[in-house]
Parts: sequence; C-alpha cells; structure tokens
Amino acid sequence: MKVSTMGTVAITTIALLLLTIMAALDYPFNWVFYLTVLGQALLIYMVYRVLVDDYKTYKTFEDFYEDHPIGKESNR
Repeated sequence: MKVSTMGTVAITTIALLLLTIMAALDYPFNWVFYLTVLGQALLIYMVYRVLVDDYKTYKTFEDFYEDHPIGKESNR
C-alpha cells in the first residue's frame, strides 16, 4: 500500500499533535521521548516526500492570487 504525499503530511501532523497532548498530560517520559524521536524521523521523511513529489501544475506567476487578482482588474 502506497501512502500519498498528503497522507504522509497528515500522519506526521497527527503524530506531532499526539506528542504535544501527551507531553501536556504528563505521560511517562519514555513514551514522550520515543514519540519525539519518531516524530523527528517522520518530519524528515515528510520533507523528503514533499520535495521529491512529482507534482505538476499549469499555473504560472501570471495567475498569482486567483481569489484576488492583482493588476488584472481596473481600480474601482
């Protein structure tokens, strides 16, 4: 089973949020420590996956902000 890039981002985010909750609730140190190490490894893997992702777009700098076109409309 292949996990998508966004799936990797979601898994990493959930793991790090879980780590924050566990640290705030005073879980045993070994649980927090191991999840910290796992979170760091997941973060490095996530950055790698995002950077090497074969994502293609046809948008250019001319498209810029589509919800608020700058310079394409006359001033009102």
